Amino acid sequence: MAIMLGMLLAFYGVVIAILYITKQKTAPTFDEYSVGGRSYGTWFVAMSYINSWWPGSTFIAFFGLAAGAGVFGLYALAYSTLGVAFMYLMATRAWRWGKAYDLRTQPDLLRVRFGSNAVRVVASIIGVVSLFPWVVLGMQALGTLFEIASAGTWSVIASLMVGLVVILIRQIWTVQMGMRGLIMTDMFQGFVAYIVSGIVCAIMLTGAFNSPISWSDLGQVGEKFLTLPGDGDTYGPFYIAALIFTGVIGSLCWPTSFQRIYTASSVRTVKKGTLATILVSATFYTVLMLVGIAAVNIPEVAAAPQEAWFTLMEQFGGTWLLGLAVVVVFAAQMGHTDASVQVAGLQVANDIVATIRKRPLSDKQLTLISKVSMVVYMLLAGVLAFATFDFDRLQLLAQISYQGIIQLAVPLFFGIFWRGGNRHGAIWGMVSGFVIAAVLTGVYPDDIPALGSLTSGIVGLVVNAVVFLVVSAITGRTDEERLRVEAMFRVAERGESALVAPDDVEPVSAAPSDALVERTEDAD
Repeated sequence: MAIMLGMLLAFYGVVIAILYITKQKTAPTFDEYSVGGRSYGTWFVAMSYINSWWPGSTFIAFFGLAAGAGVFGLYALAYSTLGVAFMYLMATRAWRWGKAYDLRTQPDLLRVRFGSNAVRVVASIIGVVSLFPWVVLGMQALGTLFEIASAGTWSVIASLMVGLVVILIRQIWTVQMGMRGLIMTDMFQGFVAYIVSGIVCAIMLTGAFNSPISWSDLGQVGEKFLTLPGDGDTYGPFYIAALIFTGVIGSLCWPTSFQRIYTASSVRTVKKGTLATILVSATFYTVLMLVGIAAVNIPEVAAAPQEAWFTLMEQFGGTWLLGLAVVVVFAAQMGHTDASVQVAGLQVANDIVATIRKRPLSDKQLTLISKVSMVVYMLLAGVLAFATFDFDRLQLLAQISYQGIIQLAVPLFFGIFWRGGNRHGAIWGMVSGFVIAAVLTGVYPDDIPALGSLTSGIVGLVVNAVVFLVVSAITGRTDEERLRVEAMFRVAERGESALVAPDDVEPVSAAPSDALVERTEDAD
């Protein structure tokens, strides 16, 4: 117990030290607070993306999936890698628009693209609501970690309270420093969570140092662990395809992932960062899943797959490696929670309050609103995490959130790569898709058997796209709207000068006027 808690305390101390050392001496502008001043390099962007993508549950839920169901656990490798690859393709347009139009969030981009503050608010609400269950589940996972770290001597309630206090204290710096605090600590947290754990997994697979598993165990895995859902079982033929497709789309729709584009110093940095992300993320997750699959025949793992990560690490190196296993999960979960809270507070201030307020807010006001929003968000999540710790159906909320967040894909992808569509189609498409996905997930939390095991999010996405196209076609676009969009695409494709519109203009005018300020994009 003392060893594991000491390791957690040492790790936590290093994180706090990094925050103090890198804290700015002067108050940051809101641009610095929200996107780090668009100044970070390749590896800062990459590790920040990875830390915002793989939460601590990767070592519990996904590792448990591999240990309990075999190769099924690898499906996340497919969608995470493909998702980052698509991020590479959209990096140029998203970053150039972000720089030229001073964009800070994903809904900010949608506002400018569709010339509508209403689109911005709807997209922001979907993002903030969809992130909330993951913050709750993450805080509960921290409670489980402290129960393990205390060797079972602390009660579930005491462990949860300690976990909540620890993560709430960490948020002091998230609230104070904004994106800078996340970027700086993500490098260290990501190194521990994904690179150190990947090295340990690779060593375990060699069979060295009396490892409980090795490469040879992969050849002894039973046939049931080598099949995927839909291959003759109760699932339909579209189940795996639906999961992967939803994952790919979702990886680009989560506000925490998309915002990382804006923190980069240039388009080239974004692209190099996505390549570095693919390298680290794919390597880490592959070796992690191979360890889980190799362990399927171990009795203790078969009895409790969700605890397999801790079981194997303890068998491999006793208390010290069990302590490392706890620290690794803690590092991953803290980074994920930090990212979710930061972007939620940012969107509430930048996209919701600032829009409703109508009058422009100063940097000081925006920063204050963002900080207050983060505190309230964390307190609400803490209360719900405590109240629902033993509530089995809470995972349903997480499923709804994933099926819901992909409804941002229609206006986002159409908006970035196609000149058509308008704000009416974007609003009604998102609303209809999100509502249908939420209702269907309540009825069919896993899959819809009558549709070949398609998931509810896919159905909502189809409705979303149809509504977007039909409503846009019916309502049409004005010549002014076409000119404005054409100007935006010239910025995205050729890096021409941009007309930057203030937040209180709706729709954003395409013609030069006193309300528009010409701005030239910095060269890559």
